[in-house]
Amino acid sequence: MFIGSERPSGGQLREAQMVWTCAEEGGWRMKTELPGRPQWRFMDVVKEDCRGLVSLLPGFFYGFFFFRHVRRSERRLTVDFCPIDLIYVIWLFFVVAAWNWNVWLIPVRWAFPYQTPENIHLWLLADYTFDFIYIIDILVFQPRLQFVRGGDIVCDKKDMREHYMTTERFKMDIISLFPLEVFYYFTGVNSLLRFPRLLKYMVFSEFNDRMESVMKKAYIYRVIRTSMYLLYSLHINACLFYWGSDYEGLGSTKWVYNGKGNAYIRCYYFAVKTLITIGGLPDPTTVFEICFQLINYFVGVFAFSIMIGQMRDVVGAATAGENYYRACMDSTVKYMTSYNIPREVQNRIKTWYDYTWKSQGMLDEQELLIQLPDKMRMDIAVDVNYAIVSKVALFQGCDRQMVFDMLMRLKSVVYLPGDFVCKKGEIGREMYIIKQGEVQVVGGPDLETVFVTIRAGSVFGEISLLAGGGGNRRTANVKAHGFANLFILDKNDLAEILVHYPESEKLLRKKSGHGAEADRPEPRQPPELLNVRLWRFGDVGARFSVSELVWTAALCLSLCRKMLTKDKKPEEKEEGKGAKTVIPPRPDTPEMFKAALKVTEQAGIEGTFAKLKKVYRPSEAGEAQVGQHHHITSLQLQGRKDR
Repeated sequence: MFIGSERPSGGQLREAQMVWTCAEEGGWRMKTELPGRPQWRFMDVVKEDCRGLVSLLPGFFYGFFFFRHVRRSERRLTVDFCPIDLIYVIWLFFVVAAWNWNVWLIPVRWAFPYQTPENIHLWLLADYTFDFIYIIDILVFQPRLQFVRGGDIVCDKKDMREHYMTTERFKMDIISLFPLEVFYYFTGVNSLLRFPRLLKYMVFSEFNDRMESVMKKAYIYRVIRTSMYLLYSLHINACLFYWGSDYEGLGSTKWVYNGKGNAYIRCYYFAVKTLITIGGLPDPTTVFEICFQLINYFVGVFAFSIMIGQMRDVVGAATAGENYYRACMDSTVKYMTSYNIPREVQNRIKTWYDYTWKSQGMLDEQELLIQLPDKMRMDIAVDVNYAIVSKVALFQGCDRQMVFDMLMRLKSVVYLPGDFVCKKGEIGREMYIIKQGEVQVVGGPDLETVFVTIRAGSVFGEISLLAGGGGNRRTANVKAHGFANLFILDKNDLAEILVHYPESEKLLRKKSGHGAEADRPEPRQPPELLNVRLWRFGDVGARFSVSELVWTAALCLSLCRKMLTKDKKPEEKEEGKGAKTVIPPRPDTPEMFKAALKVTEQAGIEGTFAKLKKVYRPSEAGEAQVGQHHHITSLQLQGRKDR
C-alpha cells in the first residue's frame, strides 16, 4: 500500500495495477514502491505475517473470559450505579471514547490506504479492545443502573436487569456487537464490516446530558460539541473525496486528488472549501465528478446552515442573561429620556444596573427560583444566606425552622453610595440585614454627622418592625456609605411567620425591648443617638435601651411614694347630708418626684439620660438581687396591705 506521493498517477496507474494482478497470480507479495490498492485476504495476512495471528485472539479471549468468569463476577459485584454518580460518568467517558474510535476511524480506514498488512495487528488489537469496553458496559454497568418506577428509585438487582433488557437501548447494544468480522475470511479486513459498532449512539446522548448537568458553564461544552459536529461532517466529506478520486484515478483530472502531499490533509482542505462554499476549486469534467460536486454543494449548504444555527442558539442561550440585562437597561434609559428625567438621576440608575449585574450576575434572583418547589427554594436559600443570618445576634436562640422560613422571605436590594436606606420619621415596614458593605447612622442639621457605622452582619430597623400601634416610625437616619447589599424583611412577612412560632416571637420582642411593656403607655421618644441599637455578631450586651431606664426610674419613684405614705391613714369623713364631692381633689405631687423633675430641668433631658446610663450598669448577679429585692418588697407591702 502507498500513502500520499508514493502512488503514481495518470498513465502509470494501469501498469501498476497489472503488476499487482500478476503478483497475486504468482503468489508473491507486491513491493511497497508499486502503486495500487492491495485486495489482500484475511488468510493471506496470517500466512505472510505471523503478527496477523493477533486477529485470532479475540475469539479465544471472549470464549475464555465471558463464559467462565462472567457468572463469578456477577456473584461478587453487587453494587448498583446511580446515573448521576461520578464513577458512572467516568465510565461513560470511556464508552464514548470507544464509540468515537469507530465513528472517526472506520471511514478513514475504508477510504484511505492507512491499513496495511504491516500494521493490521495494531488496528485489530485496538478494535477488539474497544469491543471489550462495549461488552463490559452491557454485562456490568447497564444491568446495575438505577431507574425510577412509579416515583420510587429501584435498586433491586433483578429489577434493574429486567428493566434494561426491555429497553430499546439493550436491543441497539446487542446489534452493535453483531460479529460481522467473520466475513473477513471472504472479503479481507474491511473496516466497513464494523459499521454496527456505530449503533451504540445512545451512550453519546446520555454522556452529553451528564456533562451538561455536571459542568458549571455548560455552554462551553455545547460550543465544543457543535464544533465537533462541523469537523466530523468535513471529515466524512474528505473520506468521500479521496474515495471518488481513487475511483476516477489519482491525478487523472485536475479535479481529483493528484496523489501529492499528505492525502488526508489535502482532501480535508478540499472538503472545507466545498462544504463552506468558499470556491476556487477546479471545475469537474466527468459526469461522476459533476454529480459528486452537486451533491457536495447541496449537502454543504444545508449542513453548514444547520451548524451555524445551532452555534447561534448555543451562544444565545449562554448570553441570555446579559441580553436581558441590556434590554432592561435600554428600556429604562428610553423611558427616562422620554420623560426628561434629570441627568444625575439617570446616571445613578445606570450605575445601579451596572453594579447589580457585575456583583450578582442577574437583576432579580427571585425570577430564577420562581419555578422551583418551595422545598428546593428553601434549600437554596439556606445554602446561600443562612451563614449570614445565623450570625445575627437578634435571631440567635430562635427556632431554627423559623429562621429557615424567614430566609424564604428575604429580598436582596443594592443601595448606591449616599442613598438613604431609611429616614427619621418614616413609617417603618422593613427590617434590614447587611449582607455586604457598610451603612452609617447620620444626623445633624445637614445630615452629615456620622454617629456610628454599621458593618456586614448587623441588623437594624427591628424596633419599628416589632413595635405595634404608633411605635413603628423610624428614629434615625441611615444611609449607605458605599455600595451596600442589604437583605430586607417585610413586617407583614415576619408577622405571618411568627404566628406559627410564639416562643420565637416572645424572644424577639424581649431582645428588641418590646416584651413586657407592650401594653404599657409608650414613653417619650429619647434623642436619636440614644435610641439606636446595634446588633453585631454575638454582641448582645453592647446595647442601650432607654425605655427600660425610664420604666425603672418610674418604678423607683412609685416605690418611694408608697414607702412615704405607708404610715398615713386615710381620714374618716363623716357622712353629711350636704352636697357630695363628685370629683375628688388632685393629690399633691410627691416630694421625691418634684426633686427628680427639678434635677431634670437643671441638667436637661440629655444630661439626665447620660447620668442614668452611667449609673445604670448592674451585673447579672446585681440584676438578680435587685429583682429579688423588688419581689420581696412587693410581697411585704402586699402583706401589710392585707393586714
